[in-house]
Amino acid sequence: MLGSTLTLSDGTPVELRPIRAGDKEALRSGYERLSDRSRLRRFLGPKPRLTASDLRYLTEVDGVNHYAVVALWGRDIVGVARWVRLVDDPEEAEVAVVVGDPLQGKGLGKILARNLADTARARGIRRIRASILSENPPAMALMRLIAGRLTDGGHRQGIHEVVGELAA
Repeated sequence: MLGSTLTLSDGTPVELRPIRAGDKEALRSGYERLSDRSRLRRFLGPKPRLTASDLRYLTEVDGVNHYAVVALWGRDIVGVARWVRLVDDPEEAEVAVVVGDPLQGKGLGKILARNLADTARARGIRRIRASILSENPPAMALMRLIAGRLTDGGHRQGIHEVVGELAA
């Protein structure tokens, strides 16, 4: 699937590939195109811009303990999905997915989420964890799609903590 062009439900072609250190400006540009609502859903609070430190962290990944994939529409990054292995439990990873507003609801989130599950499983991760705003049902649906069983890790100040077991 990586490096290939996929077609979304509305016919939009996107390419999936691992994120690269050289993607900093494209990632910054993609972030700036997100609506405030999409930024809030991804970072669980206001975040008007990505700092240089954020961009380093988000693009300079090792593919073993921190993995990220981007969806490209032409040269534009229109989606990003990542997992970061937990230091205290190497069989568990924190996951996050963001899809650009014009492509939401067209299947890109599902494609990205499945890629996350497949790559995590291949690297020995058995559980995924996510912090999701209560008002973000699509994110909860993605977790249900890729995890065999979800456990509610609690709900505080409008944020659900969920853990899902990855199918073998």
